[in-house]
Amino acid sequence: MSRELPDALDMLVFAAHPDDAEIGMGGTIAKHAQAGLAVGIVDLTYAEMSSNGNVETRQREAKQASETLGLAVRGNLGLPDRGLAGHPEQIAAMVAVIRKYRPRIVFAPYFIDRHPDHIACSRMAEEAVFNAKLRKVAPELPAWTVEQLYFYFINDAHVPQLLIDISDVQETKMAALRAYRSQFAPEGSEADWVETPLTGAYLDNIVARDRLLGQPRKLQYAEGFIAKGPIALERF
Repeated sequence: MSRELPDALDMLVFAAHPDDAEIGMGGTIAKHAQAGLAVGIVDLTYAEMSSNGNVETRQREAKQASETLGLAVRGNLGLPDRGLAGHPEQIAAMVAVIRKYRPRIVFAPYFIDRHPDHIACSRMAEEAVFNAKLRKVAPELPAWTVEQLYFYFINDAHVPQLLIDISDVQETKMAALRAYRSQFAPEGSEADWVETPLTGAYLDNIVARDRLLGQPRKLQYAEGFIAKGPIALERF
């Protein structure tokens, strides 16, 4: 986060809430950042409807997680939590982000998930990637064509098309996730926090899922991705 802002991002990750990207692809983010690629996350909301924590706490946690992962940039569009409806102005805000950072690859949550906001973010990212290349959409901003859109898993594990070996950065991913103490290990009296699907053994479940995803290819830990369209490779 302290590095100079790049002219363009190699990878741009859209997330509905702070911590979504870390859960689904924190290892992939760390691995590519350590390799010198410019990686950014743009959260759509401040997660103001979360049962635990508050906006200020979540932003402090997101800053710490971003530094741990080595992000080039992190932004937040300030859209309403539980109000991601794909309205034209919401899509336009995401288009502006894509055109500002000109990413080679965009990532979004997988379109099957227990959280409606994750599904909405997935759909909105797909629309924004499409609109960003249309020069007659918001013509005051130069059009930009994204090379590929990939979807990452948050709450569930699905059969992936692609695996990224994150064995050497798994601990970095978990360190970034532990920054979100308000979500995964809240403190205080019962009046201050409530049990949610994220409390308890959720971080252990993420480790188990990453291990399970890697097992078919004999990887210690992996993260999975899916693309809707064909994946173009120059060579195998």
